[in-house]
Amino acid sequence: MDNKIYIIGIGEDGADGLTAESLRHIHNAGLLVGGERQLAFFQDFKGEKRVLKNGLAGLATELDERRAQEKIVVIASGDPLFFGIAGYLAGKLEPGSLEIIPHLSSVQLAFAKLGVGWQDAVVDSVHGRPITGLIQRIDGHRKVALLTDEVNTPAAVAAYLLRFGMTEYNAFIGENLGGPEERYQRCSLEEMAGIECSPLNVVLLLRQADAPEPRHGFGFADEEFHQRKPEKGLITKREVRVFSLSELCLSERSTVWDIGAGSGSVAVECARLARYGKVFAIEKNEGDLANIEANKIKFRTDFPVIHAKAPAGLEDLPDPDAVFIGGSGGELPGLIALCASRLRAGGRIVVNAATIETLHDALGALKEAGLEASVTLLQTARSKPILGMTRFDGLNPVYVITGRPVALAEKPDLREGESS
Repeated sequence: MDNKIYIIGIGEDGADGLTAESLRHIHNAGLLVGGERQLAFFQDFKGEKRVLKNGLAGLATELDERRAQEKIVVIASGDPLFFGIAGYLAGKLEPGSLEIIPHLSSVQLAFAKLGVGWQDAVVDSVHGRPITGLIQRIDGHRKVALLTDEVNTPAAVAAYLLRFGMTEYNAFIGENLGGPEERYQRCSLEEMAGIECSPLNVVLLLRQADAPEPRHGFGFADEEFHQRKPEKGLITKREVRVFSLSELCLSERSTVWDIGAGSGSVAVECARLARYGKVFAIEKNEGDLANIEANKIKFRTDFPVIHAKAPAGLEDLPDPDAVFIGGSGGELPGLIALCASRLRAGGRIVVNAATIETLHDALGALKEAGLEASVTLLQTARSKPILGMTRFDGLNPVYVITGRPVALAEKPDLREGESS
C-alpha cells in the first residue's frame, strides 16, 4: 500500500475544480483531514473525517503513525505550501512521506483577475499572526500581496498602514476568489479602511507610479530623529550608530534588544535592517517614549516599546541574537551578565560607553560572562561653516565595546586586512 500522506489543494469551487487524480486519492482515503469548509465539499465521503481546528500539536506524529495502516489525505485551501499546512507537515515528517498536489492560490487568482504580473511581488500574511512589524516588511515595495483574517481585516490593515502615512498605495481586494460569490474591487487605502469584506479575501497593494522614492539605506542624520531638546546626548550619534550596527551583525530575521533606547534611533535602524525579525526597545525615562513613538511613525518601523529600567522588562522577551546597551542606569555588570545568559548562539552584545569607568565595567562584565571583548574608540568631527570657510567640530569620543562568544571571536576577521 502507498503509505504517503497526500496533501491536496482545493479552491472555492470545491470538488468541481479538482483533477480526476485528486478525486481518486480522496475517494480511496481512509482518513480525510481538513477545515470544516473544505470537508463540507465531500458530504458522501465514507471514511473518517478529521476537522482541523486551532493548534496542530501532535497532528504530524499521529498522521505519521497511521499512514502505514490506511491512506490519508489532507485537503487545504489553494496551494498547501503557500502559508499552509503542507509546509508545517514537511518540516515535521521525513522526506518522501508527503505527496503535495497544489491548487491555484488566492494570490495567483487575484493577480490574474487584476491582469498584473506578480513575479516581483512581496507576499506577506497577517492571517493568524500579529500585525506588528508589517510596515517595515512591505515599505517601498512596488507590489504587495497580503493574506488577512477576521481580526486583521482589510479595513484594519488599511488603518494600520495609514497610521504610518502610507498613502502611496492603491488597493485591490479579491473576495471568495474562484467561487460562485467571487467579488473584487479597487480602492484607496482611505476607502479600504471603511470596507467590510468576506473573511475569504486577499489584498493587493500597488505602489503609485508617481509616488516619492522610499527611504533607502541606514545611518540617518541625527537631525531627522525626534529627540528630547534642549538636552543633548539622548541620541546615539550617526557615526557611532552606524559602527555599532555593523558590530551587531544583524540578519533580516534577528531578534534585538535595544536597552536604554533614548530616542529610539538604534531600534529604528535595527528594525529596518531586521525587517523580518523582532526588535524591542527598553527605556526607563517616560519623557523619551513619545519621541520613540514619533520616530517609529516617521521611519515606518513598528516594534514594542517597554517602559522599564532594565533588567526589568526583559524576562518575557524572546532570547536575543543581538543586544545594544546605550544606557544601563548604573546596572551595567549585572545587565551584561543577564544578557549574556540569554544570548543565542553566535549572538553579540554591543555597549556604548562615554567614560573609562563604564569601559572598565563593561570589559570586566563581558569577560566574567565568558565573552570575548573588543573595543573601538571612535573620535569623529563634523564640518561647520565659519566666515565663508570650513572648520571641524569634534564629537565626544565614544568607546564601542563588542562582546561575542570566544569561538566566534577566534575566527579570522576579514575586515582586518585579510583576503578571502
